[in-house]
Amino acid sequence: MGVKETTELQGGAADFINQIAVLLRTAQIHSMNNHAFVSLIDKFVSSAAELLINEKTLALELRGEYFYLNDFRVRYSPECVMNFDFLLREFRKAELGSVIIKPGLVPEDMKTFIRVFIASSFLQRPFDSMKGELSSLPGLEIRKIRNVSEENADLDIKKLVRKTYFSAVSYTKGIFHSVRSGEKVNLKKAKRVVASLVDRLVEQEQLLLGMTVIKDYDEYTYYHSANVSILSVALGHKLGLNRAMLIELGMVAIFHDIGKIEVPHEILNKPGSLNDNEWGVMKKHPQWGVRSLLKMRNLDDLTVKASIVAFEHHVNFNLSGYPKLKNPSATDLFSRIVTVADKYDAMTSARVYSKVPISQDKALSIMMETTGKEIDPLIFKFFVNMIGVYPIGTLVMLDTNEIGIVYENNHLFLSRPRVMIISDNRGDLTKGRVTDLMEKDGNDAYVRTIIKAMNLKQFNINLADYFL
Repeated sequence: MGVKETTELQGGAADFINQIAVLLRTAQIHSMNNHAFVSLIDKFVSSAAELLINEKTLALELRGEYFYLNDFRVRYSPECVMNFDFLLREFRKAELGSVIIKPGLVPEDMKTFIRVFIASSFLQRPFDSMKGELSSLPGLEIRKIRNVSEENADLDIKKLVRKTYFSAVSYTKGIFHSVRSGEKVNLKKAKRVVASLVDRLVEQEQLLLGMTVIKDYDEYTYYHSANVSILSVALGHKLGLNRAMLIELGMVAIFHDIGKIEVPHEILNKPGSLNDNEWGVMKKHPQWGVRSLLKMRNLDDLTVKASIVAFEHHVNFNLSGYPKLKNPSATDLFSRIVTVADKYDAMTSARVYSKVPISQDKALSIMMETTGKEIDPLIFKFFVNMIGVYPIGTLVMLDTNEIGIVYENNHLFLSRPRVMIISDNRGDLTKGRVTDLMEKDGNDAYVRTIIKAMNLKQFNINLADYFL
């Protein structure tokens, strides 16, 4: 294959994969006879035929976190991220490793593949079911994913994610103690901790985001700083930041509230509302944060960036917050990201002056009302897409009278996440079976649908029991 043909393949690869994702999404909403779906099938078959002019076959393979087309890793633009993430999850659910398109593929072959692919996701042995139904298709072949995770492997992954999360909490606690006592902070260790967070998040975003629902009333500051770091990195990833930028973002997010070390204990932990004088003191923590960071180490790019975020994370998108700026100008991108993560985690956590946290869905509603004022509307849009209309940890009632906890988001169908059932339709507690709300019955109707979100505290539910 010549250089020109190689370039054409690589140039068309991202669109090729994107088309498969769009086909799946469309088929999950509409019937197979829908005009839009039929048009997409025809377009895909035509695109495949063009690529096959210079190729014997088109082998789309999932390797780890990446797709390869004929052994070339497929690179894609930020606007395709959601479709690629969606397709990656669907391949894994179906235990599908490769799809091989052959010359002579016809629309009916592709239509059969999509139908079988969707149906198999809800079966106990999805790939075996697909293999049986697709074996007679002349234009298409499938192969099982390599090293499919078994239950023990899943447990190992969960342990690794837990270890990563609690290492971040522990390190954050150490930072605050070091700054209080005037000791040097080991920023090399900070970089290792955050790099581990970034890697875990790219590989296991949903599991790591699930850890942020764990709150500790007595050690709020440390858990909050770690959670803000994770949420910020996840949001930065959705915005298309590269790994180096994500590590930097994660580090500055950990330090965003470092100035609270200088807030007197009786103000920081006051059970009731702050009076005007106390609130005036509290509002100085951004400036104090800058001072702490500048004392901590020599002036470099990271110190400057961390100082900017510590100073700006309460300034607000329209500059209406605090501290007031002498020369008002737009806040830094990292500051706007951290502001969203900070507000969300703070609202959904129990604190000394607010012992009943706001539910996740209610927090999103409140934040929505502040877009364009306190928070950047575009960044918030990405945030909602990241955590879902019903964020991980939300207690929900289903139309089957079952009660569950949102366990994993669906970025493309925000109201149809994966839910851990904790109470059956008779009100009896269950072991926590996870079900996908995209599942349909024989009449093409959804098996389960969320009818409302519920208050965790009303049912005395501790999320740590389900996510640890």
